[in-house]
Parts: sequence; C-alpha cells; structure tokens
Amino acid sequence: MMSAQTDVEQPQDRFSTSISMRQGLVRAFIVLGVVCLAFALGTLFWLVLDVILRGTNWLDWQFLQSFDSRFPREAGIKAALYGTVWMMFFTIIMALPLGVAAAIYLEEYGREGWLKSFIQINIANLAGVPSIIYGLLGLTIFVRLFGLQRSVLAGSMTMALLILPIIVVATEEAIRAVPSSLRDASLALGASRWQTIWHHVLPEAMPGILTGNILAASRAIGETAPLITIGALTFVPFTPAGPLDRFTVLPIQIFNWTSRPQEAFQNLAAAGIILLLFVLLTMNSIAIVLRQRARRR
Repeated sequence: MMSAQTDVEQPQDRFSTSISMRQGLVRAFIVLGVVCLAFALGTLFWLVLDVILRGTNWLDWQFLQSFDSRFPREAGIKAALYGTVWMMFFTIIMALPLGVAAAIYLEEYGREGWLKSFIQINIANLAGVPSIIYGLLGLTIFVRLFGLQRSVLAGSMTMALLILPIIVVATEEAIRAVPSSLRDASLALGASRWQTIWHHVLPEAMPGILTGNILAASRAIGETAPLITIGALTFVPFTPAGPLDRFTVLPIQIFNWTSRPQEAFQNLAAAGIILLLFVLLTMNSIAIVLRQRARRR
C-alpha cells in the first residue's frame, strides 16, 4: 500500500515542479522584456530630449526662411523643406495608385498558382532590400538612362520604387482581411466584380491601406542613402520651381550639418531634426484622421 501511494505521489510532485519551473521562466521572461522596453524607451527619451534642448533655441522664423550658409547664424532649412515637400508629393502620387492597383490585381484577379506565389514572395522580399540598392537602380535608370539628372522627379521615382513593395504588401493584407461574404453578397445582387471591389472591398479595406501608406511615407521621408546615391545636392541656395529642378531634402541637410565640427552646426542639425519630426507627425496625423473617418463610414 505504501509503495503504491508513493508511486502516485511522485508523478504529482514532478508535475508540480514542472509547473513551478515554467511559471518561473515566464516571470523571468516578463522581467527581461520590461527591462529591455525600459532601456529602449529611456534611450529614445534621452535622444529626443537632447535634440529638443539643443535645437529649440535655433528653431525660429529666420531658420525656416533662410537658405544654407557657412555661417551658422545665417543658415536655414528653407531649400530642404521645400525639396522634401516636392519629393513627397510626387512620390505619393506615383507609388500609391500603382501599389494599390497591383495589390487589387494580385488579390482579386490573379489566379492561384506558382506564378502568383512567386510574384508575392518577391514583392515581400523587395520590402527588405537595403535602400542603397534602390539608389543605384535610380542612378542607372532615371538619372542616366532617362536623362532626368539630379532632379526632383528622379528622386521621387527612386523613392516610389523604395516604398512600392510596402504599399503592395500592406494593401494585400487589408484586402485579404475583407470578409468573403461581403463579396458574395454583392455578386449575388448582380454587381460586377469591379463594382464589388470599388464600392465594397476598397472602402472596407481603406483603413488598412492608409496604415500601409503611413508606414511607407514614414520610411521615404527619412531616407538619405538613395538620394545621395542619385546625386541630390547637400548645398542648395534655391527652392525647386518644378519637378526637373535640382533639390535637397531634410535628411541630407541634417547629415550635412552633423558632419561639420562646429557645435553651432550641431545645434542647427538638432533644429532640423525637430522640424523633420514635426513634418512626419503631421503627415501621420492626417493619415490617421482619414483612417478613422473611413472606419466610421
């Protein structure tokens, strides 16, 4: 009797020990995750605070309305700000329709098979390609082959290629999340496939599509390597008057100032970072408002 009772208690003891070990590992993992999160947020907070303390006193109207100069007190960010607005405008109007159209074709019209899978896998892989590769592609095709030189249009087309895979992947996921019953109901009432897509699928997927474009625009506005590769200028004493004019952008101007040894130019770079964050947050806020309206509708 004692032997049988002991045999029953041993598996229970082992089970209790196993549960205790697992709970201990879970608690240790939670503590490790909290520590890593606190370290990351602390580092980010310290960097942002340092930028704000350095650049706030330099962020004034003269800074916004002046061109770059070798004298820190006379230098401004007007050319880079205008160049960024020009480039982002053409980048979005080129990448957004093309990316959404490609995603619609792949999800709604493309036949299931190895070809569709091959295309989708390569699009997903392109989203992770280093940005410098897109810069080399833009230099070869848009700058030299098409003869666009170091223009706003060449930079915009290069950045459109950079963010196109992100838009396609995000739009595909948004369309895929639309219930198939919505399509079936529309088709059952006599609507064509395109009418179903235009009036039902796209409005339902619009919040996800806008989210993808937020991520794509956020990446495009902060990229420097592709634009330096195609030959965007670091010193531009004028604002672009058209898509074929030469230009510079905020990240390149900030890089130019941070590469100088004088502390005053470091403070100017901090002011430029604040302005870049403001532009980025403004774009994201507009997209979030549009996304919320689309959800309510």
